[in-house]
Amino acid sequence: MGRSRMVLRRPPWSSTFTGRTFAFAAVMLAGASVLAQESQPPFGLGRPPTAAELRDSLVGPDGEDLPDGSGTAADGKEVFAARGCRTCHGSTGIEGPSVALVGGQVSTFSNYWPISHWPFAPSIWDYIHRVMPYDRPGILTVDETYAVTAFLLYRNGIIGEDDVIDAGTLPKVQMPHRDDYKMPAPWTPDTRRGFEIVPAR
Repeated sequence: MGRSRMVLRRPPWSSTFTGRTFAFAAVMLAGASVLAQESQPPFGLGRPPTAAELRDSLVGPDGEDLPDGSGTAADGKEVFAARGCRTCHGSTGIEGPSVALVGGQVSTFSNYWPISHWPFAPSIWDYIHRVMPYDRPGILTVDETYAVTAFLLYRNGIIGEDDVIDAGTLPKVQMPHRDDYKMPAPWTPDTRRGFEIVPAR
C-alpha cells in the first residue's frame, strides 16, 4: 500500500497578492490608523460634541451669543406663572419654598448668589434658558427666557417695568454689584492655579 501524499495548493489570491499589493495595503492601514487617532480626543478622553450639543452653546458674560428675541417684565410675569416657576419660587419670586429670586444676601454656606449680585445680566438669561424650570429644563423658548429675565430684573429694581430686554439691551444692563467683580486675565500656559495641589502622603 503506497504512502498518501499531501499536496499543498496555493490559495487563489496568492498569485495576485504581490509585494506591491502588500505595500499598498500597509499604507492604507497606516492612513486609516492615523485618521482614527486624529478623530479621537487627546489621551482618549471625551468625544466630539453632537449637533444638538453644538446648538446648546453657552452665552458668555458679554452677551455676544444671545439669540434674536425679546421680552418685558409684564410678559415675564405671565410666563413665570404659566411655566410653573412660582411652584418653587412663589408667585412674586420671594415666597419659596426654593431660594428667593428677589432680594436676598450672598451665602457662602449654601453657595447662594442672589440675582442682584450677579455681575453680568446675560449670564442670568443663559442660566434660565439652560437649567430652568427645575423639573423640565430647556422648555422655555427664547422669548419666554427674555421675558422671565426681564421680570426678575424688574422685581429686583434693576430695570423698568416697560423696558424691552433683547440681545441688544440685555448686555447693557448695569448690574448693582458689577464693580465688586474683577475679570481674570486671559489664560496662558504660565497662568498660576488658583489653588495648590498637595502631594498625597
